[in-house]
Amino acid sequence: MSQTPTHVRTTGIPSLSLQGRRALVTGGGTGIGAAVAVALADAGADVALTYKTHDGRETAERIAATGRRAHAEQLDATDPAAVEEAVSNAAEQLQGPIDILINNAGGLVGRHRLVDMPDEHWHTVLNLNLTSAFLVTRAVVRRIGPGGGRIVNISSQAARNGGGPGASAYAAAKAGMHGLMLAWAKEFGPRNITVNTIAPGFIGDTPFHATFTPPETRRAVIESTPLRRAGVPEDVAGAVLYLASDLGGFCTGEIIDVNGGAYL
Repeated sequence: MSQTPTHVRTTGIPSLSLQGRRALVTGGGTGIGAAVAVALADAGADVALTYKTHDGRETAERIAATGRRAHAEQLDATDPAAVEEAVSNAAEQLQGPIDILINNAGGLVGRHRLVDMPDEHWHTVLNLNLTSAFLVTRAVVRRIGPGGGRIVNISSQAARNGGGPGASAYAAAKAGMHGLMLAWAKEFGPRNITVNTIAPGFIGDTPFHATFTPPETRRAVIESTPLRRAGVPEDVAGAVLYLASDLGGFCTGEIIDVNGGAYL
């Protein structure tokens, strides 16, 4: 007897519920990643998250307090063996294979104009933002069952416009995520796995901008944004919920820009 895939809606109004789903959020210790992890749990998913420098255990405890299964694990997402182990651990802790993956791990690392950019910086940024998504997605997709799944890459407006000063390596890495998404959407579609990307603009309440964006630049960005405000991590989390749920079940290979109209 054939079995209807978990992520296929057969009738009725699409649901935002993620009850019975198991999600993995990389870079889930702070900022966008933490907001996404909590939002997925609030929608009913059990959630594992990884972190490297920003401890994710507090976010996992917050999720567990809602009655959902939760797991946090420190991970260097550029290490293939460590990634395989972390994905296996997440599935064990959530009692089943991951079927929602949010590739959020990444960062600017630093600002370097091309003529002054060390080789090490280039490779570090590409590995942190792009290779990590490749490694984690490969590990997760190898384990996704016949019910299908959802993959959401968290990219950046920098992939659209090249980013700010000294961000060419970061912009290239995030644009690379768009290319991976297109290829994976075609490759995984027959398995009922959707692959999409969210490209956030200026999300103010994150370590990224607190570290790398001067206050005067932040003010200028907000003043030039049609909605006249910075985004918050929950703005990105809302878009993730759409793509991860039945609401986004017929959406794949797409980029959703969450930027208050800054990139038109």
